[in-house]
Amino acid sequence: MISTRIAASLAALVLFSHMAVAAPAPYYQWRSTLNGALACSQTPLGEGWVKASGPYRDAHCEKRIVAK
Repeated sequence: MISTRIAASLAALVLFSHMAVAAPAPYYQWRSTLNGALACSQTPLGEGWVKASGPYRDAHCEKRIVAK
């Protein structure tokens, strides 16, 4: 019974340790091919939108992520 508790505790530790280092997805600025409008999103907006710039840290596409 003690070994089962230890195994469960280790499994929980491994599971939650990965969550502690996860970062949010970056934002990208997308340009409409229809009228040139810009939008900021973490995911592609669909047909008619192309990636214009990025990645950014914020939802306003103002703070660029600088590669080290």
